[in-house]
Amino acid sequence: MTADSSTPSGLTIAGAPISSPLKDVWALSRQMVGHFVENVAPCGTLPGDAIHGDVTTITRMNLEFAVSMLDGKDIPDKIERLKDAAAGWAREGVPIDTIHHAIHEGFKIGLELVVSGTAARQRSEGSEGDGTVVITLADYEALIGGAKLVVEMLDTMTTAVSTAYVRELKAVVSEHHTAVHTLTSALLGGHPTSTMARECGIEIADTYHVLALAIPPHPDETNPLLDTKVVARRKLRRLQAELATHTTHTTLSLLSTDGGTLLIPAHHHTPTDLDTLTTHLSTAARVPITATIVTTGTDTIPTAADQAHQLLDMVARLHSEPALYRFDDLALEYQLTRPGPGREYLGSLLDPLDHHPELLDTLQTHIAHNLNRQRTARLLHVHTNTVDYRLKRIGQLTGFDPTQASGLWYLRSALVARSYRAA
Repeated sequence: MTADSSTPSGLTIAGAPISSPLKDVWALSRQMVGHFVENVAPCGTLPGDAIHGDVTTITRMNLEFAVSMLDGKDIPDKIERLKDAAAGWAREGVPIDTIHHAIHEGFKIGLELVVSGTAARQRSEGSEGDGTVVITLADYEALIGGAKLVVEMLDTMTTAVSTAYVRELKAVVSEHHTAVHTLTSALLGGHPTSTMARECGIEIADTYHVLALAIPPHPDETNPLLDTKVVARRKLRRLQAELATHTTHTTLSLLSTDGGTLLIPAHHHTPTDLDTLTTHLSTAARVPITATIVTTGTDTIPTAADQAHQLLDMVARLHSEPALYRFDDLALEYQLTRPGPGREYLGSLLDPLDHHPELLDTLQTHIAHNLNRQRTARLLHVHTNTVDYRLKRIGQLTGFDPTQASGLWYLRSALVARSYRAA
């Protein structure tokens, strides 16, 4: 609903404009603000300059708008002023609930003034001998018209304020997001960041946990009846919201719908916290997230990020279960990925399985799931006895027994090296 700015004339009661009690907008706005501070909780918590500045301005502009509507005057210019003011309040951080409380409380006070002023005029001009106020049909219709205008005014004001406020807030958030994105990119690229950090209001930590994340597709992303891009974006938004809940504003991220990098200040989170965080992120995204972590000083973030993503790639090649993996846990496997004769030799150990893909698949699944025979059988849709038989055959063909620690070490190392040799 929008106000009809073409109203030919204002509303009157007993020959006087219904807006008469609201004409002195400057004095009345100060009176209303005093009432707000005493009775409206959000207003009472604002600093003095906000009360005497923003809140008073909000109130005065609304009064001017109300008087114009009741008098049947043009209002588009006042609506634009209200929108401009709302955009400023959004940028300055004035809470939107405070703005709406002020608008509604002001309406209540203004309505009381209009009604009480009308009653006073009727008592002085048209009362019966016993003091009963006589209201003419025209005055009654004017009051009804005024009540309808009040609802229309409230609708117009709250819509204008909310629309302008949210639009500006989105712009502010976008600016901050762009600045944070640039800061994160600079840290990952090893570029100077002091100026960008000041612009973002973010303090650069001395040490960071660098996390590389792999975010698999949500099941609905393969549903042909759904917009897969929307599903993927919603997954990412849920993850980002959870990240904001469980970390500080100094956590930096570069994320897409399939993964990315997090920079988490080390002094804010313990290693145990990060395991919990990974679990929460998986729950929020509704997909099992795999992450790897390298802790490093600020000046070596680019190298650490490269290592973290190499670890993540290695974990994916090994088909390991989704979890948080640390560099210390995978240092040996990481070293095996380095080019050289050692990697070539280890990669060749599984060549005897080239003509037995079911054996290679069984070995990979068995190692990826912590040597759990029952789970390996369930994932491969075979009996546990079949798993035992295949493991025995692997030992016979390769010369390394996967049920023995020494044989298992060589076979696991061979899987790592083989995946890179094939690449």
